[in-house]
Amino acid sequence: MIIEQIYTGCLAQGAYYIESNGEVAIVDPLREVQDYINSADKNNAKIKYIFETHFHADFVSGHVTLAEKTGAKIVYGPSAKTNFEAIIAEDNQVFHVGDITITVLHTPGHTMESSCFLLKDENGKDHALFSGDTLFLGDVGRPDLAQKGDITEKDLAGFLYDSLREKVMTLADDVIVYPAHGAGSACGKNLSKETVGTIGEQKKTNYALRENMTKEEFVKEVTDGLLPPPAYFPLNVKLNKEGYKDVDDVIKASAKPLSVKDFELIANETDAVILDVRHQSEFVKGFIPQSIFIGIDGGFAPWVGALIKDINQPILLIAPEGREEDTITRLSRVGFDNVLGYLEGSFESWEKSGKEVDTLVSVSADVLEQKIKVNNPVFDVRKPGEYASEHIKVAESTPLDFLNEHISEFPKKEDFYVHCAGGYRSVIAASILKARGFHNVIDVAGGYAAIRKTKIERTDAVCPSTLK
Repeated sequence: MIIEQIYTGCLAQGAYYIESNGEVAIVDPLREVQDYINSADKNNAKIKYIFETHFHADFVSGHVTLAEKTGAKIVYGPSAKTNFEAIIAEDNQVFHVGDITITVLHTPGHTMESSCFLLKDENGKDHALFSGDTLFLGDVGRPDLAQKGDITEKDLAGFLYDSLREKVMTLADDVIVYPAHGAGSACGKNLSKETVGTIGEQKKTNYALRENMTKEEFVKEVTDGLLPPPAYFPLNVKLNKEGYKDVDDVIKASAKPLSVKDFELIANETDAVILDVRHQSEFVKGFIPQSIFIGIDGGFAPWVGALIKDINQPILLIAPEGREEDTITRLSRVGFDNVLGYLEGSFESWEKSGKEVDTLVSVSADVLEQKIKVNNPVFDVRKPGEYASEHIKVAESTPLDFLNEHISEFPKKEDFYVHCAGGYRSVIAASILKARGFHNVIDVAGGYAAIRKTKIERTDAVCPSTLK
């Protein structure tokens, strides 16, 4: 038996390759599926089933394409409805993969069709649980994504409580837990950086599995402090229910090198967003006016999904040379398929052409220390939880996820400063603000990590309810 976790850091997402005696099951595959096919071919094995723990909201799964390419059957838990052929399993239905079995455990709560998959080894022993978004390490799935009709997030949280206690916590302590996500995912609040654990460890450390916890306590704790989900979530759910284009076709259509002349022409004649994915240190030195920075080497795809509201939005790319297809692939993982092309030769070709170039002012934390003394405004674009744990005393909390809601708070004439934890998110925020006419925005390089080394007055342990 082979179990391989294929973890994608950009999405904080875990897919799984399971093989036994020449047969393969894939759990929650990424949209680009060739690696799964190659692994099976290398071992002279056949992909038999594709198990989907639920309709994913934070990424486009590869189930449809993988089924088309291999003939494997897609399996969902009870109550799922799709526009493509799939097995809608019954609770406790058993599927055979070589010498092992995989049992469907219907665990509604994160969504109504959410299911875990229990793998029993060759001897019939419970070996591993592929827990999807029902159980993470350190957390459980947020219960606010599948509200429909009369079903509220509190109802869903109540269902999740029952699912965990009736289906998951009854398993033996040594059963391995393979979750769908780790730290950084927006599908939970307090996910661990670890990506593999056990039922026993979670019973001891996961707040939501606390012994003698009442349903009322669970509902309150699981729903408390939930931030609104990113705008692209329901759009990805729709794609995962209805189907989508093969990612190879998306790449062929999108990976078009454009001359400076053609790039500028398309930018002027369409409403395309110019998306610059180079490193933030390169962006601040020079960029095409009105372009937005979201670096490919940070939490790229989720930030695109959070900040560009429409997955059909036309996009023009400025990418490091050689990484254009990689960028297009990562955009497709969250459903952004409408890339019109990329600037051939990257930003350097624009610069050499003599076209107008903009820059972003970025200063050290030491400079910020001096400016605070003359009362220049400071804005913290980290998440509310980060701000609550520690922040500059005079800084306002304006989380990047909800920057649009704070636009009216930024000064229009006076210089102001933005910072995050390390410098990535603040450049994203500054690029958006500058594109909207805030030419008085100044980035703080190195973010809060650098600020901690100064004597800037800080405070901590703020109640999250006091945050904007």
